[in-house]
Amino acid sequence: MQDIIKLEGVCKAYGDHQVLKDLDLSIRKGECFTMLGPSGCGKTVTIRLIAGHEVPDSGKIEIDDTVVADSSTGAYIPPERRGLGIVFQDYAVWPHMTVTQNIAYPLKMEKRPKAEIDKLVKAMIATVGMEGLDKRLPSELSGGQQQRVALARALVADPSVMLLDEPLSNLDANLREEMRFEIKALQQRFGITVLYVTHDQEVALAISDRIAIMDANGRIRQTGTPYEIFEKPADLFVFKFMGIANFLAVRSEGDKYYVGTGTQEVPWPEGPAGTAEKWVVGFRPSDVEIGREAKGLKGVIKRANFLGSTMDYAIEIDGEHLRTELVAHKAISQDLMFQEGEECYITFKALHWFDAKQLEEVGEL
Repeated sequence: MQDIIKLEGVCKAYGDHQVLKDLDLSIRKGECFTMLGPSGCGKTVTIRLIAGHEVPDSGKIEIDDTVVADSSTGAYIPPERRGLGIVFQDYAVWPHMTVTQNIAYPLKMEKRPKAEIDKLVKAMIATVGMEGLDKRLPSELSGGQQQRVALARALVADPSVMLLDEPLSNLDANLREEMRFEIKALQQRFGITVLYVTHDQEVALAISDRIAIMDANGRIRQTGTPYEIFEKPADLFVFKFMGIANFLAVRSEGDKYYVGTGTQEVPWPEGPAGTAEKWVVGFRPSDVEIGREAKGLKGVIKRANFLGSTMDYAIEIDGEHLRTELVAHKAISQDLMFQEGEECYITFKALHWFDAKQLEEVGEL
């Protein structure tokens, strides 16, 4: 598949603060690509560089086989000539313009004929479900409706690429869930390329064809499909960043692996790939199977909380701790309603092995 956006060796600093260093990135035509990472990692700077609102200190940026910025030659194409649609976190709709006027604005800047503008705007209003609201000002719209106007304005000029910078962060939880699926539907309907920037893992997993995980230093740690990122993390940072995670310290002795400082072997047929004296196994709460039968690792219930639909357990195993949840009706029907202080047994659906040295980089877990 053809790449529509390419960044090669892009660097950007503000004073002594190096935000991006030698960033390489390729985005394929027609895909929804998400840059996902913690706040301050350089996601927004990257999108501003692609949009043309910032200039790289070094490196080159191409859009649709056209060099739009190159520090070595001084090449630079301004934002209005890059053929991009942009939606920001704060919507950035014009407060003094109606819905119709906001959506029509980029077409007027292109000096399109009035009849064509009217036709395109009317069609776009229908596409984003804003019929009957065309004469309203932004102050008369909800946050979700303003976001739809911003999306419509970005789409109406038929851009080659849509840049979305945290567009849902100001919406409440229900609207965020609704709008993320609408964005994906619009992307598929128009067949355009979307570059989406967020720190929200759920949004990234829901809408993306591919995801790039960035760390706090602006480095891309892994790029892959949502399945690859979640189920085959490249390192401990990616695994920890992608949701609630449990970790157990494991030591190796010969060809056997023991939990913490205890004598219990890890109940998993395959050990890690590689050699190290100390390991960390990572797993999600949903990967934990808890039971009363003497099978797997023996543990003690340190905390038991009934949360209505689920039971939440904190468990200690040889000085190590983990957390798991169990659907309440399953816990009741299968005699798995444990009390604090009771013994239990733990097995795993999946384990991810990491060299314990990675803990120093990622920090306390």
